[in-house]
Amino acid sequence: MNIAFAGFRHSHILGLYDYAVKSDKVNITGCFEEEIEKAKESVLKTRNIDFKYFSYEELLEDKNIEAVAIGDYYAKRGKMVIEALKKGKHVICDKPVCTDLSELETIEKLSRDKNLQVCCMLDLRYMPQVVKVKELIKSGYIGEICNVTFTGQHHLDYGNRPSWYFEEGKHGGTINDIAIHGVDLVRFITGKNLSKVNCAKVWNAFADKEPEFKDCGQFMAEMDDISVMADVSYAAPKCAGMPTYWDFYFWGKDGMINFKYNDKLIRIYKQNEEIIECDESCPTYLDDFISEINGVSTIMKTDDILNSQKQTLILQKFAERG
Repeated sequence: MNIAFAGFRHSHILGLYDYAVKSDKVNITGCFEEEIEKAKESVLKTRNIDFKYFSYEELLEDKNIEAVAIGDYYAKRGKMVIEALKKGKHVICDKPVCTDLSELETIEKLSRDKNLQVCCMLDLRYMPQVVKVKELIKSGYIGEICNVTFTGQHHLDYGNRPSWYFEEGKHGGTINDIAIHGVDLVRFITGKNLSKVNCAKVWNAFADKEPEFKDCGQFMAEMDDISVMADVSYAAPKCAGMPTYWDFYFWGKDGMINFKYNDKLIRIYKQNEEIIECDESCPTYLDDFISEINGVSTIMKTDDILNSQKQTLILQKFAERG
């Protein structure tokens, strides 16, 4: 598959770029970055990337390209995804896919009408613990799930985080930025969907140099018959380990399951504590993207990704209304 990269304003896109370089199923036709000097200051320090295209329009007109990988600043992505779909290209995108519900509606329609796939770099689905946790919960091992809590706290990282985060109109909201990972994972594991937002809040607490940037985000919601509570703030201290970085708790009527990004253990609490170590290799979102284009069943599909994006945007917009 021929793929081109458009936008390098966040370092996440380099993970996809590295997967593509190593893949025997992908050929990188070239790259484009509109503000290349700004990108070089932060994201591109460790890569020597061939910027073949001088504009996004030129990239999209290349008939050899089958898919576009998008990593520009958040608020620009929706428009770029729409333009790529209009040109008949599949899209794989860093999260979030977009920052506006009307853009998402257009993306959904174009993808459906043109039979094009849209993938997102929701890599938490591919943690080694996740398949096992999904199996345990589906089997009823801890009984009917009632409550879920997760924290996805990051550190603010002034000086290293791209400066556009703090520029008005480019970020699009901390819940939309971060919580999409957690919302997607809860949906994937339980099969439940957002049915009600009880409360959601975004506010400024740690970015004292940028008082307009709402660096903290929390919400309480219902996903069908499950109560979900989350904190996805840029509140974590910059230290090794970050204990509140993607830490998930699932409470069932017969027990509790806990797992987190920073280790490969599943902890189950029933009569006694049980520990399962998971180290099996997992596919990547790029593997699933290619498989879906080729009509092969995957654990991440376009409709599912866009549903996770929609439900996260609903949470963000609720919080913005105050």
